[in-house]
Amino acid sequence: MVKFIKAATLFFLLLCFFTPKTIVAQDSSLGNWLIYIGNKNLKKGWNFHNEVQYRNYDAVSDLEQLLLRTGIGYNLTKNNNNILLGYGYILSENYVGNIDEKFTVSEHRIFQQFTSKQKVGKVGLSHRYRFEQRFVKSDFKMRFRYFLGIKIPLQYNENDRNPLYLSAYNEIFLNTKSSIFDRNRLYGGLGYTFSSVLRMELGYMNQFFESSRRDQINVIAFVSF
Repeated sequence: MVKFIKAATLFFLLLCFFTPKTIVAQDSSLGNWLIYIGNKNLKKGWNFHNEVQYRNYDAVSDLEQLLLRTGIGYNLTKNNNNILLGYGYILSENYVGNIDEKFTVSEHRIFQQFTSKQKVGKVGLSHRYRFEQRFVKSDFKMRFRYFLGIKIPLQYNENDRNPLYLSAYNEIFLNTKSSIFDRNRLYGGLGYTFSSVLRMELGYMNQFFESSRRDQINVIAFVSF
């Protein structure tokens, strides 16, 4: 419990640190994503996934996107290979041209994914293959995503735990029609494992599209309950 309180305090301080005193929303090229990712292990290899992402054009006041995602998964092998069926709701607030007006877009998303994890010495590797069916207003779209992540421990203690670590990933998004390339995300961050229940990361992400790019500061909490 003490570790959880310390972690919550750290999370709050990070939020305060990334909240500017004055905010000019659309002029900012550096956004911020506040991310919660939860996982609950159920009986006989099943697991429950839940996720909230609060994405902003600047710090925490100018909403770009709110993403809610959940799903039910099954471990094909113990903790290494998981299949999951999920649903997501995404609320986007997009700017119109170069003016300060926004228009709101709602999306319902069904997705299937396969996640595989390996260890190379102390270094952890993860692969995630995700196929999405997207219902955006009256449009129906499909998209494939491939995620490659790496986790590198930086310290060890007497219990052979590695609380401080480096995290990096690259994820590419491909459409099934029209323009095939959708976007690519490249991320690097520093993480700390507080307990078997909670770990957190602070990182930087570059997201680039066909003709534009955006930089993001990510604050991520991973919770196993």
